[in-house]
Amino acid sequence: MLILQAERDALLKPLLAVTGIVERRHTLPILSNVLIEKKGAQVGFLATDLEIQITTASAEALPGEDFRLTTSAKKLQDILRAIPDKAQVTLEQQDGRLTLKADKSRFNLQTLPAEDFPLLSVSGGSDASLTLSQKELKRLISQVQYSMAVQDIRYYLNGLLLQTEGDQVRLIATDGHRLAFASADIEGTLPKTEVILPRKTILELYKLLTDSEEPITIELLANQVRFSFGSTVIISKVVDGKFPDYNRVIPLDNDKIFLIDRLHFLHALQRAAILANEKFRGVRLVLRPGAMSILCTNSEQEEAEEELEIAFQGGELEIGFNINYLLDVLTNLPADTLQLAFGDANRSTLVTIPDVSNFKYIVMPMRI
Repeated sequence: MLILQAERDALLKPLLAVTGIVERRHTLPILSNVLIEKKGAQVGFLATDLEIQITTASAEALPGEDFRLTTSAKKLQDILRAIPDKAQVTLEQQDGRLTLKADKSRFNLQTLPAEDFPLLSVSGGSDASLTLSQKELKRLISQVQYSMAVQDIRYYLNGLLLQTEGDQVRLIATDGHRLAFASADIEGTLPKTEVILPRKTILELYKLLTDSEEPITIELLANQVRFSFGSTVIISKVVDGKFPDYNRVIPLDNDKIFLIDRLHFLHALQRAAILANEKFRGVRLVLRPGAMSILCTNSEQEEAEEELEIAFQGGELEIGFNINYLLDVLTNLPADTLQLAFGDANRSTLVTIPDVSNFKYIVMPMRI
């Protein structure tokens, strides 16, 4: 039975939006599938891993019968990717099989009953709801996501804190060695709420956001967060845990302060990093009046040294860092100039943007 006929991209684009969360091997085989549902002229695609659920729909109206089925998400994605652009694709369903045809190509895929597909049940009313542009949310996430922990035993660090209060939304991430904070003003007045969003949710959301003024609505539910933008809806469980108080780690009395050109600093660190120890990734910064030296050595006794002129007239300081922690912030910030505030060799360093209060990056020193 013919159930659908469409151009390749009309199916591939929405499919790609949901398949990022699909695990190839799962204890529940149906979770490797995508649920495809046609109601009227719109075809919807849904995937879940029981922690996150992503739903989206085809951008254009498509003729054909109404239907619901599930089939392998990765296999369908790979087949559609391998078919030429602009190719007409037909889908037929019969006897538990989905047949996909395009020109002289033909593929038979197994299906599983749509009624067996597990859906995330959505919590009740929202504790808070806010709307901002996709571009603004993407900017906020880009400024902090690199500081999330990866598979830390302190599971609440493997994610990102989303906080609302008054007319502000804040995003904070930390892995225990560095912390990034970004905030934005929004319209309206919000209650003080906070949730920890899982790392996987943040990475998938960031991939799907566009650099546009198109709105995205964020709803904080009882133990979930719902993101709605365009025809896409992401529902995610939140991480149960207490995020550290980020205000306590912001150094307020660092007195060795100067401005630096972000790209000059970034390029100097990238060159020095070539000879950094592959395991420890250490870099030494040596401050003295008018100059900063960047030094990297490795176990083969090789050494890289860079020197930058800086507008600094304070006392001398030698301090070590994981060079990746510096490269991350310099790569992900759009500012031309940054302000660095050092204390002593054992105190965290604060990186900010001059005259901007909505970004802070704190990085702990490292013994080298």
